[in-house]
Formats: sequence, structure tokens, C-alpha cells
Amino acid sequence: MQYEQDQHPAPAEPRQASSQNDADALCERVHQANTDKTSLRIEGGGTKAFYGRRVEGDALSLTGHRGITHYDPVELVVSVRAGTPLSELEAALDAQHQQLSCEPPHFGPAATVGGMIASGLSGPRRPWVGAVRDFVLGTRLITHEGKHLRFGGEVMKNVAGYDLSRLMVGAQGTLGVITEVSLKVLPKPSATQSLRLELPLDEALQRLAQWGRQPLPITAAAYHDDALHLRLEGGRSSVAATSERLGGDDLDSRFWQDLREQRLAFFDKTDPRPLWRLSLPNNTPPLALEGDTLYDWAGAQRWLRSDAEASTLRKTVTQAGGHATCFTSGHTEPFTPLSKVVANYHRRLKTQLDPNGIFNPGRLYPEF
Repeated sequence: MQYEQDQHPAPAEPRQASSQNDADALCERVHQANTDKTSLRIEGGGTKAFYGRRVEGDALSLTGHRGITHYDPVELVVSVRAGTPLSELEAALDAQHQQLSCEPPHFGPAATVGGMIASGLSGPRRPWVGAVRDFVLGTRLITHEGKHLRFGGEVMKNVAGYDLSRLMVGAQGTLGVITEVSLKVLPKPSATQSLRLELPLDEALQRLAQWGRQPLPITAAAYHDDALHLRLEGGRSSVAATSERLGGDDLDSRFWQDLREQRLAFFDKTDPRPLWRLSLPNNTPPLALEGDTLYDWAGAQRWLRSDAEASTLRKTVTQAGGHATCFTSGHTEPFTPLSKVVANYHRRLKTQLDPNGIFNPGRLYPEF
């Protein structure tokens, strides 16, 4: 299934559905909470509330702090407030034939840009273009003292504070309140095609390992329902030639969105078995784990439905050089326990940036 994209429209200012600056009120709330040593539960659209441990504290909603503050399609840079709906940002980019190439999942229509940054989750294209953190140029952050500070910038060469901005990605709001983020965006590919190849798992993984060493325009690879699913993106001639070479049947491109949003039958929420996300080194062979597995990221990310004990499961994954995260809400220890050395770094960082522990306490680990 190959289709042609429209020609790039002339750069223009994006249409904004709404824009509101609640920074002053948010700073005041944080300052008061720090003074009173009151815990804050930072909230956005709530679509990723299941991801991590339950937080007790006063709600601090970012949904009123929204709007695209700057967008330069020529420079491939956009700055947007944290409460902005993710769908609104994507619509503005789509109007300029551009995209968030890391394909962040929504998990619901209320998903916000702040939730994208806080969770740090990326979609099927991640191994080929990078993760969410790789596209973060800068952030605005409310510190524990209620100060509104800017880190990083709006161009790649401006790296002042760049590492701190990236540190916020995946921190689940435990280090400060993200109010705005500047992101690098990329043009959409001129051509795309998705394929389905019926292959045994071992052969599929072997082929992916071989193709990974070749300059092929593959931007997604998943093994599901006894078949290898591929997405090709790039120039028209390159996509067409690769499609002819690899063979297989045409695949509806909506498969990748359904995979990203966990709408495939594999993710059926009525399944009582916990859902695990396994992150593993490239070319890791199948693991001896009970349950059903869906392979994504050419096998580097695996979704596992299993009743196996968490300790047993994590031991197997750790021995393979990876880690396991539970995506089922309510798990007492959703993230892989930290080693003593890494835990010490986390503790020192949390103490430095949030000495009174007011920001989403216990969201990642009970001791932070």
C-alpha cells in the first residue's frame, strides 16, 4: 500500500485552538507547597496515569497552561506549553507536512505535551529516528522554590542546560513542573509503504538482524500473529525498490497507530494477565518466559502478557541485558529496582532539585 504525499505547503503560522498562560498561578502554588512541605500530584490529561506508582498529594493541573508559543517550520522548531493537547500540536505540524518523528503514544484524546515529556514514551519509529528525549531542545521549568526558569534553547547548537532539559524526559514530574518545551520536528516522508510477511519467529529475527546492517528505509518492524510487519519510509524510488526486494503482502498503515496506542487485540484490557514492557539489546533471541509476546522495535522492545512472578521475570530479562516495566496499573513495583550506585545518583539528584520532596513523591520509586 503505497501512496503519494502532497507537496509541502508554504510556511505559515499554525492555527491555535486555544492559548492560555497560567505560569504565575502555577509558580505561586508550587512556592506555597514548598513552604508548607505539601506534596503535589502533577496532572495533565490523565491518559498515562497508570504508568508508575500512585501519588498522594494535592492535584496541580497543567491543562490550563496551553498553546503553541512559537513555531518555525523552516527551522524545524516548535515551542509549546505543557498543557497543550498532543493532538493539537500534531495537527499544527501536519498542516506544514511535518511531524513528531518519535511517534509518542496518546492512550486517549486528552493526552498532553507535558505527559509526553514526563513519560518519555516513544512509538514504533524510535530505533530508527530516536526517542522523545532526542528531540528536546529546551524546557521551561518551575523549581521547588516556585521560580520559573528556562533551560536549553530553540536550536540544536544552543546546548546551555541541554542535559537538564533531557533529564526531565521520563522523570514523571519528580524533579520539577515542566511548563513549556522546545522540540525539533522533522518533515514527513515523501513515500511510505507497509508490508506483512508470514514467517516463523526465528527467521523473522534473523532477517531483521541482516537488514539492520543494510541501508534500507525501514522505520518500523514488529512480529505479531505469526507474521513480520514492516514499514518503509523515504524517497519514492527507495521505498518502491525495497518493497519489491522484500516481498510480502500490503499492510494497512493504521496497524502502526494501533500498535502505538495499544489498540491491537494483544492489548485487550479484559486479559487478567499483567502487561510487561521488556527493553532488550538488539538481536536478543526469544526469552524463556511464560505468556504471550509481541515483538516491536525489531525485537528490542517486547510486550509480554504473563502471570510470571515479577522477580523471576526480571531476573531473566536482566540476565539478557535488559529491564522490565509493568504497564498494568496498581503494580507495587512497576519499574526495575535500582542498583545501589544508581539509586544513590537518583537520591542526590532528587535532593538537589526537590529537597522537600513535593513533586510527585513516590511516582517512580517509594524512596523518592
